[in-house]
Amino acid sequence: MLKKIVLTGAAGNLGSVLRKPLAEMCETLVTTDIADTLTGILPNETYTKADLGQLDQVEPLLQGADMVVHFGAIGDEAPWDQILHSNIVGAYTIWEAAYRQGVRRVVYASSIHAVGMHAKSDCLDGLERHRPDTYYGLSKCFAEDLASLYWDKRGVESVCMRIYSCQPEPANARAVGSWLSYDDLTRMVRSAITSPTTGFTIVWGVSNNDRAPVSNARASFLGYRPQDNGEDYAGAILPKADPMDPQNPEDMCHGGPFAVVPLGESGVEMIKARSPKP
Repeated sequence: MLKKIVLTGAAGNLGSVLRKPLAEMCETLVTTDIADTLTGILPNETYTKADLGQLDQVEPLLQGADMVVHFGAIGDEAPWDQILHSNIVGAYTIWEAAYRQGVRRVVYASSIHAVGMHAKSDCLDGLERHRPDTYYGLSKCFAEDLASLYWDKRGVESVCMRIYSCQPEPANARAVGSWLSYDDLTRMVRSAITSPTTGFTIVWGVSNNDRAPVSNARASFLGYRPQDNGEDYAGAILPKADPMDPQNPEDMCHGGPFAVVPLGESGVEMIKARSPKP
């Protein structure tokens, strides 16, 4: 059991999923976000409101930590100034604070959107060049390169998890291949924490989907073995899905809807606007 884990973005959808599993892996779990409070604070959990863009607020939280699980960021496309502060400057403060405090490893919530403009017909294995689809995706490219730099020059290990479609169950035809279940998210984070060594590693955040458009062969040493499969939902989803358009980047690129959203505008809101009204 580790002495201390720090979780950023603890009030977010995925951060909320991870609080209990992480608390079971350490003596002290320090959680942080920009929310005033969290509900259901666990017995070994301490919550602190902090702005990740401020190094003087971040560094004290990492004192004595073994690992940082960094999920704190804007999780959508947004105007440049917002992405710059929360996602880019925020990433710098995490890795710099980790280095200053002697933290061994950063486990980072990267995203498929760092490579979202690659064709979906190309199975990605972690060696492809960055090809972001948004400012949001660009911020993930920056953080991955920052993680690589801090490993090469300062010895801080990092596991960058390129999360695809993390939700309770697949919501559409794309997600049959790109789905990451909450249970497999937890398995992936646990593997990233417990692996004896990682250096700088990229792992794809997908479940054990028959149609997964990415390969985790290069990250197999982490021991991440997903157990859920989006194919279990294919029979209900695919017959109702609209035909794919081979001329539409949304259908043909890994980034899906984010491949066509205008820069600086919310991809989440675009998707909501298209959804049938109840």
